[in-house]
Amino acid sequence: MGSALPGAASRCDSGVVVDSADVTARLGALEAALARERRIADALREVGNALGTTLELDDLLELILGKVTELLEADRATLYLLDDANNELVSRIVVGQNVRSIRLKVGHGVAGKVAQTGKPFRLRDAYQEPSFERQWDALTGYRTTSMLAAPLKNHLGRTIGVIQVLNKMEAEEFTPEDEALVSALSTQAAVAIDNSRLFLSLIQKNKQLLDATEQLARKLKDLELLFELERATARATDIDGLLLRVMSLVTEACDAQGAATQLIEEESGDQVLYVYDPAAATGLSRVGVKAGDGLLGVAMADDAPVLIEDAGKHPRYSALVEGKYPFEFSSVLAMALEGDGQSMGAVGLFKGQESRFSDEDVSLLRLVAANAATAVRLHRASRAREVSERLTTIGRLLSQVIHDFKTPMTVISGYVQLMVDTSTVEKRGEYAEEVLKQFDTLSAMQREVLEFARGERSIFIRKVYLKKFFADVTRQLTHEVDGRAVELEVNVDSKIVARFDEARLARAIFNLARNAVEAMADSGGRLTISGEMDGTDLVIRVADTGPGIPEAITSSLFQTFVTANKKGGTGLGLAIVKKIVDEHDGKVEVTSTPNGATFTLRLPQRATGAAAKAPAGKAAKTKRGRPASEKSTE
Repeated sequence: MGSALPGAASRCDSGVVVDSADVTARLGALEAALARERRIADALREVGNALGTTLELDDLLELILGKVTELLEADRATLYLLDDANNELVSRIVVGQNVRSIRLKVGHGVAGKVAQTGKPFRLRDAYQEPSFERQWDALTGYRTTSMLAAPLKNHLGRTIGVIQVLNKMEAEEFTPEDEALVSALSTQAAVAIDNSRLFLSLIQKNKQLLDATEQLARKLKDLELLFELERATARATDIDGLLLRVMSLVTEACDAQGAATQLIEEESGDQVLYVYDPAAATGLSRVGVKAGDGLLGVAMADDAPVLIEDAGKHPRYSALVEGKYPFEFSSVLAMALEGDGQSMGAVGLFKGQESRFSDEDVSLLRLVAANAATAVRLHRASRAREVSERLTTIGRLLSQVIHDFKTPMTVISGYVQLMVDTSTVEKRGEYAEEVLKQFDTLSAMQREVLEFARGERSIFIRKVYLKKFFADVTRQLTHEVDGRAVELEVNVDSKIVARFDEARLARAIFNLARNAVEAMADSGGRLTISGEMDGTDLVIRVADTGPGIPEAITSSLFQTFVTANKKGGTGLGLAIVKKIVDEHDGKVEVTSTPNGATFTLRLPQRATGAAAKAPAGKAAKTKRGRPASEKSTE
């Protein structure tokens, strides 16, 4: 049998007639379909691999759109993403040399209808569709014919965008197979978009977490520095110690070579530079500076931080100031110290050429400068208040001393008069001894003022025999009652030996006795002084039979300058009594009736009382046996 002609029919063994042309055509169609399926499979595999290996959303979407355009044999494809906040579809197109954004309201245009309905849409001729918006063709110079639009749905079935494919190249319209392919690839695109958004969200959250952690660490570091600054302020006893601690902290925190603080002195107005060198043994040195000299003077005239990179070339660089710093530096960061609306100085940090100041250093120095300025102001205010209080107290103490001068001066006057009236040498010697004792009392008062001015305060606790003590008191009080209708009565257990400051307690008793005598001056009466032990307390009472204490001053009786309108009264006597009793850890009480007043002094004698507080040791003696210092002694 000869060979058949091309396109001719042939009969096979089964008797069926086969058209070879039809077979060839069918075979070609199958091969074309197989090749297309392979391209689709390759495209899906490539997109799948890209999904697993890339996190760049733009690259991935560009790959998907390219595959859609290739597989559907289309002219171009566009991807719209849904903007939920504005209920719009958003895409970007290139017009000439510019990239423009396309925004479509959901429900408007072909892509908007697909986003609204969630269903694919195919058009043979876009211009026949009323919802097609022709202005984009007019804008770009493009002519849209066929169109296929499919929704992008995520794994929850929610539409998150639209893929729009334009102009089928080899046919008049897109086929259902094209629609199925776009739907498959749109699912891949939706997965990519969701993954990218999730990844970007994780990155953003992680960045926020890292930023928050970094900020928290900085805040913690700032709080630790502030805490240390507060401790430095509380512990510093002078300005040098305060600045040394402040500059050491900020130098370490900013990793600087050293630091300096320039201050304007309050009283003189002179400027002093305090230089801190971490490597130096003493750490801090002081240098006198003329106004306007040096780099810190730049910061003193500026509210903002001053950053100088090449300090040696700055016009305010001074060889007499910065040139004598014990460390080398290139960069300077300085900040003014504000006090009462004007600059009272500046603080500066110094670094070498190999490092520069960061924004964190600037923020930290601003914080330190504010706190250092506050600390300096508080220190200066505290020092001024201390001086003022000391002067006030010295003045009050002088008032008390002047008040208490009355008793020894009265006694001196009395004995001098007796010396004039007596003719015997022995009596004059006795009276002279008593006068000298009163001068010792005056000297003790003088020492008390001077010791307080020097910041020294102590009381002279020692054993005292009440018999001798009250004998001296009685002898001196006799001059107070002489010539008055006042009877003096002293009732003391002569066997008692107590511990107290003899001179000061005598002053307290004299003040009470003098007040009592003056209260009874018009009508006369009895002044009674008694002393006894009550358990571990020495109890001394001073009672009178006068008119009692006015009710108006009862509540403020022991306050300074409180008086019952007594002629010549200063209001210091009872305040002095209260102060002396308090120094002995004792108590003073008063009872008053129209028939008289009684003051009770209760002084503890146990080991934990006033005696235990004073330092041990023997008291020095003067020629006449009087104490030369106020300390504890047996």
